[in-house]
Amino acid sequence: MELDGKSALVTGGSSGIGLAAAQLLAARGAQVVCVSNTPPAEDTGDGIIHLRADVTHEASIATAVDEAVRRTGRLDILAACAGIQRYGTAADTTAATWQQVMSVNVEGAFLAVKHALPALRGSGAGSIVLVSSVQAFVTQKNVAAYTASKGALNALARSIAVDEAAFNVRANTVCPGSVDTPMLRTAAAGFAGDAHEADRLVSAWGRSHPLGRVARPDEVAEAIAFLASDRASFITGIALPVDGGLLAQLAVALPE
Repeated sequence: MELDGKSALVTGGSSGIGLAAAQLLAARGAQVVCVSNTPPAEDTGDGIIHLRADVTHEASIATAVDEAVRRTGRLDILAACAGIQRYGTAADTTAATWQQVMSVNVEGAFLAVKHALPALRGSGAGSIVLVSSVQAFVTQKNVAAYTASKGALNALARSIAVDEAAFNVRANTVCPGSVDTPMLRTAAAGFAGDAHEADRLVSAWGRSHPLGRVARPDEVAEAIAFLASDRASFITGIALPVDGGLLAQLAVALPE
């Protein structure tokens, strides 16, 4: 398999895109260590090592990275998938909410990268993939902190790509549109009155994408696995949309 002999660390690996990425990387031959606040209580039977850590606490994530390297003997891939969504404009977002979003989405990725880089440099062909969003480029209303955090991730990946090229470490982001994850379902439930209405809302969000639906987590995982692999060995510093054509479509439609 294409990732045989490689070791991967995935943050935010307990659900959604992170879990799908961890499972796909493992299925393609990588030794995978997942880091999350809520690892499963028992062996998942898929060969993935689960560790408890908080990406917003430097000592916690540093210990997790060290343990991952100790358990697998190396580190070739970092997929930083941990993230949260909060709503609010610049006028009504509290400073505490802003800090919470930046702490998880940006600082969490930075700390994982910072502490993984020595091992990734030692790999000789390290790859970093940060999970960003289409909202790094365009934005909905009422998501000031979230969209700012995703724009920061794209800028961070560019900086890492330039700085780490001398060590043959690549850095890229994937930028999904709407993805059917627990985070999306929680958002839908917050806007909807009941579960049926939440399903209808998710379907409506999907219809805003030219492909007519929201993505599955495994579809985003495919992009992560590609950028992590040696097939992408000359790709660094990019932001790859996985958005069903969302960014390609103007919001203003001609009359039919």
